Amino acid sequence: MTLLWSVIVAIGLVASPAKGQEIPTVFEAGHFFVMLETTSGQPLKLLVDTGGGGVGNLYLLNLRAVSRLRLRLPSARCAFGSDAISTVELPIYKQGRGVPQPLGACAGAVAFEDAHPISFSDGLLGSNYLNGHIWTFDYPAKKLLLQRGEWLPTESLHAGALGFQQDAGGRRIKAFPRIVIRVDGQPLDMLLDTGATAMPSDTGAHVTGTSTVNGVGVTSYITTSQLERWHASHPEWHVLENGDKLFSGSAPRMIEVPSVELAGWLVGPLWFTERADANFHDMMGSMMDKPPEGAVGGNLLQHFVMTIDYPKGVAYFDCAQGCQAARSAATEKR
Repeated sequence: MTLLWSVIVAIGLVASPAKGQEIPTVFEAGHFFVMLETTSGQPLKLLVDTGGGGVGNLYLLNLRAVSRLRLRLPSARCAFGSDAISTVELPIYKQGRGVPQPLGACAGAVAFEDAHPISFSDGLLGSNYLNGHIWTFDYPAKKLLLQRGEWLPTESLHAGALGFQQDAGGRRIKAFPRIVIRVDGQPLDMLLDTGATAMPSDTGAHVTGTSTVNGVGVTSYITTSQLERWHASHPEWHVLENGDKLFSGSAPRMIEVPSVELAGWLVGPLWFTERADANFHDMMGSMMDKPPEGAVGGNLLQHFVMTIDYPKGVAYFDCAQGCQAARSAATEKR
């Protein structure tokens, strides 16, 4: 989950009138990475992470990529409220091998250093960068599409309302999307997180069947307290000790729940990886409209073609495989 644009001469998208604009993408074990190329032939690989961070509307490039591309650091300072941050220029991309310029007055990106295992990529398109657009994550086809502003959902899609942190005037402050799921009949506020990352232990990989690339895959997260509540109510639900090794010094459990309802679709069984309450109740809770109990990630989202309409605050889901309509397809925003 986790440098200023100079001049972008080409946005670099592949246009399709019916399906929006396809972004050059590679799909690795449940993660979407955009694959960019500069006019000098240098590649960039950026994780697309709806639960990922950033500053303002900018996306992130790690310091290794900044050095390799010889980008000027810093290029300028951008003001975000009372804060000002240093940014670096972005490279000029080849036609058809770039991403849209960040929305807003400050067009740039932020240089950062990240020891997270997913950072074998060159950076991150996080929540605030994705904000303002309509994105389709086509998991079965392994494609990422940028939809036009006039995009409309079809009747077959199920809608899930999204919550975002807002100021007193109703303006969106941060773009970490909250969505409601149901497990065991109970609603749970969750972060909608395409970047939720797993690094399963040998036992975890064997028991859960999580696929990986370079040892990294996807999962969904649940807080320790919610895992304990589930386990107390349903001791028959499978709990796996030491299922993941993503963060050193921790040995999280995993729990398999029989069914999850998302936007009126039922999927199951599904594994959740334990995370400390503070990670979501405190850290993510400070950046969302409500504190979440965890995150729904690629092991759930892989069943769908998912379109996130950030301007309208709605995510749409088309079942592609392994799901069925719930008795009531009504979605909920508490």
